[in-house]
Amino acid sequence: MASYKNQQDTSIVLPKGIPYIIGNEAAERFSYYGMRAILVIFMTQHLMNASGQRDPMTEQEAQGYFHLFVAAVYLMPVFGALLADFFWGKYRTIIVLSLIYCLGHLSLAVDDTRLGLALGLGLIAIGAGGIKPCVSAHVGDQFGSGNAHLLGRVFGWFYVAINLGAFLAMLIVPWLLDHAGSSAAFAAPGVLMLLATGVFWSGRRRFVQIPPAGQQLVKDLNWPALGKLAIIYALIAVFWALFEQIGSSWVLQAEKMDRRIGDAELLSSQIQALNPLLIMLLTPCFSYRVYPFLNRHIQLTALTKIALGLLLAVLAFAIPAVIQMQLDQGLRVHIVWQLPAYLLMTAAEVMVSITCLEYSYTEAPKSAKSLVMAAYFLSVSLGNLFTSAINFLLQHLDAGAQLSGAAYFWFFTSLMLATALLFMLFARRLENRDPAHTSCR
Repeated sequence: MASYKNQQDTSIVLPKGIPYIIGNEAAERFSYYGMRAILVIFMTQHLMNASGQRDPMTEQEAQGYFHLFVAAVYLMPVFGALLADFFWGKYRTIIVLSLIYCLGHLSLAVDDTRLGLALGLGLIAIGAGGIKPCVSAHVGDQFGSGNAHLLGRVFGWFYVAINLGAFLAMLIVPWLLDHAGSSAAFAAPGVLMLLATGVFWSGRRRFVQIPPAGQQLVKDLNWPALGKLAIIYALIAVFWALFEQIGSSWVLQAEKMDRRIGDAELLSSQIQALNPLLIMLLTPCFSYRVYPFLNRHIQLTALTKIALGLLLAVLAFAIPAVIQMQLDQGLRVHIVWQLPAYLLMTAAEVMVSITCLEYSYTEAPKSAKSLVMAAYFLSVSLGNLFTSAINFLLQHLDAGAQLSGAAYFWFFTSLMLATALLFMLFARRLENRDPAHTSCR
């Protein structure tokens, strides 16, 4: 295990450990999204019992376990952050939890029963969720005063690595399930996770490693700063409530649309692949073109970026609302009309998610970087829980009749607009009070 090395680097170039972190992230995200892409299909079509007979779940049961797993993944960052900031430090926490992560994939690959499924998903939730805040914070730890200006750009490429892994996984792993069976399909993400762990371990002598704070963590916490971040996260949770519907309400809408492109017909679930593809295209475009252009005309702070992203999300969700109005009237709408919505929502994701990751790191106390990152990931969980609660209530209350069809989409569009305006008021007040801490780096 490499010894701890405090952040004293005064270099003006990219830190030497960054390529190892980016490579690790691309392979890890392939493993996670590859496994997740086939999970519901596996549970409803390929699950076996101890006697080797098919024992599939119903669609409702499979969806229930799927969302329970995702909820656990986004809860476990708190566990990982506490391990990193109180006891082990980020590097050791990432290595240990990555090995647990690999064991989860192994369980899914060798045991296609419910026991193997439960054990595999439990271990993957601990590993995937536990390393989330540590990896993000570990990126920032590599920078010193001389190269701090490169932090935003590196967080952008960090996000590209995530989406490159996700995009390739969504293409390859479902094909493996269809042509080679569940064992091979789950083994492939496991191999990539093992590779991710090896890549990260290879960079151990090049990383800046900040030691765990232990009890000093509590003393170092800046409660006013954490309170400010908590308000930001609560508002951004509404963004995630809309964004995650790319995989739910937008897919269900696509199912009712004309999806023929020439002689081929797209699957409604395949449209989601536009998001990681667009992320890879838009992230460098924003870093090198959009942000420099905007910065010449307005004071482009981190909070301004987030506010603009929230407004883009309003426009993005208004498009499926208009599409749904046409569908409600019995009109046939081509799938191409969803493309502008994906473009705007992905642009919003770039401005909100990447910026919030960087802002969270720079605002967090040095000894609590992982803990603050974990709080950010909880905002994603909160947004998903809100959307789930709304859909559950609509099934059991009379309000469901008033929020069906296009009204459902307009409800979330209006909620996002109100949230964006509220965020703009909060951001202006915060920037007037402390402009130095909200500037864009």
